[in-house]
Amino acid sequence: MSLKIQINEDMKTAMRAKDSERLGTIRLLLAAMKQKEVDERVELDDTLVIAIIDKMIKQRKDSIDAFTKADRKDMADKEATEITVLQAYLPARLSADEVLAEVKKIVAELGASGPGDMGKVMGAAKTKLAGKADMGQVSGAVKAALAG
Repeated sequence: MSLKIQINEDMKTAMRAKDSERLGTIRLLLAAMKQKEVDERVELDDTLVIAIIDKMIKQRKDSIDAFTKADRKDMADKEATEITVLQAYLPARLSADEVLAEVKKIVAELGASGPGDMGKVMGAAKTKLAGKADMGQVSGAVKAALAG
């Protein structure tokens, strides 16, 4: 079953269970997916759906930081709940050691030697690790691999 179909089924389940928090988050996700389909005139596959989910999680993490600084724990908790719902749709993530090992392989394949090759390595890493790892973590691993 594709991720898109799974999300639609989960929306129906949340409606039946009257789980308003989960339902609201799933509806936000479906709206973002529909927006991408309309804007780019594409049919979303699992990879594109995962990219949308990653983007939404990043937005929520940024919001949590802002709400925490503004002393709005209630809003930060709401965002954290949304992150939990969204993360359920992501595939298992690579550990920090696995990310570093993959990045080192990419660096070796490209023959990258220093910080000037960061863009080239990140481009390859994004393609290879999309949906499998947090890109912030990948960026840190690339910096570490190129610095050493």
